[in-house]
Amino acid sequence: MRNLVVTGGAGFIGSNFVRHVIENTDDHVTVLDKLTYAGNRASLEGLSGSRVDLVEGDIADAEVVDALVSEADAIVHFAAESHNDNSLHDPRPFLDTNIIGTYTLLEAARRHGTRFHHISTDEVYGDLELDDPQRFTESTPYNPSSPYSSTKAGSDLLVRAWVRSFGVPATISNCSNNYGPYQHVEKFIPRQITNVIRGIRPKLYGTGENVRDWIHAEDHSSAVLAILDGGAIGETYLIGADGEKDNKSVVELILDLMGQPSDAYDHVVDRAGHDLRYAIDSSKLRSELGWAPKFQDFEAGLADTVRWYRDNESWWAGSKDGVEAFYSAKGQ
Repeated sequence: MRNLVVTGGAGFIGSNFVRHVIENTDDHVTVLDKLTYAGNRASLEGLSGSRVDLVEGDIADAEVVDALVSEADAIVHFAAESHNDNSLHDPRPFLDTNIIGTYTLLEAARRHGTRFHHISTDEVYGDLELDDPQRFTESTPYNPSSPYSSTKAGSDLLVRAWVRSFGVPATISNCSNNYGPYQHVEKFIPRQITNVIRGIRPKLYGTGENVRDWIHAEDHSSAVLAILDGGAIGETYLIGADGEKDNKSVVELILDLMGQPSDAYDHVVDRAGHDLRYAIDSSKLRSELGWAPKFQDFEAGLADTVRWYRDNESWWAGSKDGVEAFYSAKGQ
């Protein structure tokens, strides 16, 4: 049994990972989460109190971080400011959390010799043309396009430097777009699902041709655990489930699954610097660690997600009005 410190473990992909660990290992998890708007205690409800502890704190607080890391066998670092629209509005929190927070964690790992796994995004690679047959690999050059993705790229490079310069036993994973339960309603898929539930027409940026490579949060969780258990120190692994879909198709599928006409949505002004296409080649992860996604049928995974939001309105209702007011003020 290990003691894992999971940063951002009350957020979307972090809480899914905590649940996956509890269901599939004997490990104990200490969640360190600042509980900003994107962190939610309710995302951890129902988990065993003897195996999960929640510490409310900032990953940039060196004293809090050091106390937890000194007793940990491994750190799994999910905590991040992650919403592109917010980074365009106010980049500073992204620097504080994604850069300074990661630095603080790395220094604690360095002091205590603690295994470190860093969760990142495919957005650090920039984007691909819609008709480009290529996909991102571990050797793709970084080319971030937003304050969010640039700070994530910076945090990746910090991890690589701390491995090489100080011998921190770390790995990195860059994952494609996640979907599934416990995702904040500001994000693309849950925003559209909850709009339909509330009788609001879904909103689509621009023409909706932008392509994202979707992966269910449960599959991301199993991949991270596989890397933590068997990944080679100093290596980067890309996590993807071959789930490329354009945004227009995703909105139309949501409407179909929810019994609405597939054209019952509105086009809104496009986001500044909106990346065209992301696509992940996860062959290294699959061949070296034997990982494979469970949700290989995107429609089935999306239907499962729709059911969760229908059944858990109490989890997301308190955030919905504020999110829609924010977007309405921007014409989106």
